[in-house]
Amino acid sequence: MSFAALQPLVEGNQIWVQAANEMDPAFLTTLSKGQAPNVLWIGCADSRIPETTICGGKPGDIFVHRNIANQFHLEDNSANAVLNYAVLHLGVTQVVVVGHTACGGCKAAFGSAAPAADAPVPEHPLMAFLDPLIKLRHSLPADATIDDLTRENVRVGVQNLTQSSTINEAWALGKQVYVHGWIYDLASGRLSDLGMTQGPK
Repeated sequence: MSFAALQPLVEGNQIWVQAANEMDPAFLTTLSKGQAPNVLWIGCADSRIPETTICGGKPGDIFVHRNIANQFHLEDNSANAVLNYAVLHLGVTQVVVVGHTACGGCKAAFGSAAPAADAPVPEHPLMAFLDPLIKLRHSLPADATIDDLTRENVRVGVQNLTQSSTINEAWALGKQVYVHGWIYDLASGRLSDLGMTQGPK
């Protein structure tokens, strides 16, 4: 079995370590002692959107949860565990749901037939995860576009976050935690705020 495809990653890591040490000899040692990011990024698993890179940041700047089509489901233990750890343990105050253009998950949902009202959640893991997005697509007007679905998916993510036990606990404790909705445009490389920010009441 050949692992030649992985070799560039190992070599790239060695180059990166050397560059990081030359720029700041204490950087990696400092990182090893802990983290204190101020931002939780809930984004898509798409390989074209590495959050730290597109934001001009560095390791330690952004706590991250990524999945198919940047969804936040209230019953998703993984996403909720990340949110809880970020907000109540690391002290993150800015939570950002980031959708993007040309999203494969949104494309798949957009092209899927409407499920029957009494249809069970699909057994296939990918389709089960896309099920809420497919239902969202069919709740939109008939002339809605994929871009409309992408934005609405971000809005739903922001709304779900504000209904989560973690965010409500944080707000009850007086923590100044804010939830934002952004879109990343692949063609231009630019982030845009969708004006959906929610904060403590």
